[in-house]
Amino acid sequence: MGAIIDKAKAAIDRVDQLGDLAARIFTEFDRDRILRDAAAAEERVAQSATALPLAGMLVSVKDLYDEAGVTTTAASKLLQGRPAATRDCEMIERIKAAGAVPFGRTTLSEFAYSGVGLNPHYGTPGNVFDPEGIPGGSTSGGGLTVALGLVDIALGTDTGGSVRIPSAINGLYGYKPSRLWMSGEGIHPLAKSFDTAGPLAGDLQTAIAAFEVMSGKTVPAQDGKPAPIKVGVPAHAFVNDLDDRVRADFDAVCKKLANAGHQLIEIDLGFLAENAVINKILVAAEAHKIYSQDFKALETCGDPRVLNRMRFADTLSAADLIDAYAKRTDVIAMFSSAMADVDVMISPTLPMMAPKITEVEADFDRLNAMMLRNTSYLNLSDACAISIPVPAGDGVAPGALMIAAPHGHDFAVLHAARRIDPLLRG
Repeated sequence: MGAIIDKAKAAIDRVDQLGDLAARIFTEFDRDRILRDAAAAEERVAQSATALPLAGMLVSVKDLYDEAGVTTTAASKLLQGRPAATRDCEMIERIKAAGAVPFGRTTLSEFAYSGVGLNPHYGTPGNVFDPEGIPGGSTSGGGLTVALGLVDIALGTDTGGSVRIPSAINGLYGYKPSRLWMSGEGIHPLAKSFDTAGPLAGDLQTAIAAFEVMSGKTVPAQDGKPAPIKVGVPAHAFVNDLDDRVRADFDAVCKKLANAGHQLIEIDLGFLAENAVINKILVAAEAHKIYSQDFKALETCGDPRVLNRMRFADTLSAADLIDAYAKRTDVIAMFSSAMADVDVMISPTLPMMAPKITEVEADFDRLNAMMLRNTSYLNLSDACAISIPVPAGDGVAPGALMIAAPHGHDFAVLHAARRIDPLLRG
């Protein structure tokens, strides 16, 4: 028996030891299918003439990605009876070809429509630092699979922050690539103008390796001694109304960057805050288009919080939508202009530390909006962004830093992450 099969068996044993928690992390966990995929990966790695980039890595799959023979449910009762997928989607094909093993389908906020990770159908799993705290959404189960050491990588999606938020809460590295760099083929949509596939991982290099496989692009190495990074520090957005812990973490990060010789440059991004409602309008409208014919059924089988968010689109006119799409185009251009004199920008990933599940259940609209605030500014501007942990000492939940740049500047973001991450951990 090979090392990859042994690794998969050991991880399956750890899932079995989770008890009831496993049902809040996975929508489907087929041990036999995992072992078949592990055997196929073993053979693929053995027969390859070159080293495969994800050889032997275990990869959990958000229940939005099609896998052959499995029903994609988006963690909703509505879709549980739909036909099984007839083939793997492109992202699953890519990770298998790279030597990885798909390892269970993970829970999410229903239809991937929230930043907190609540799900009334499967239950909400908590986070790795606090079983009573939210896991972050919508890739809630995926974040836990990495944070608990079950897998090396989780495949997630990010429409308003759904890769970066669970990464931030669970001390992970979560990358939202440039939207048009990632195939959405065979990934169940929420709002195609925003949806972006992306990885969550426990370390930066694994996150980058997953991105390279998923995108088909190679992040170039930086030779020699690179110049100091020109780092944009936002004003009038991202940094307002931070809780005390987040403010202290961000101030400390800025100090470390300045002490390392990097140039901090204030950039006015207030236009993102002023136009934040565009996300709400367009995501609701695009989700409404997919699910409106099912609203009657969702009244009895769906999450009412999700249904209410979709029904916001009922208040919008055609003129409202035309105006919102036009304004978003302007905002994307304004963001590129604002970033013209810097390499990347930084901000806290989240404006507050993770609240309790009970707090969010009692005050969903406000706390969901707050958890999505900083990440969704960058979806509004169609940017690429990574969340990396900000260590806080043993036994203390880490903070999280976001590094971002305009669409297509992924290499700048990842080069900056490679240089900033050691400063935070040093």
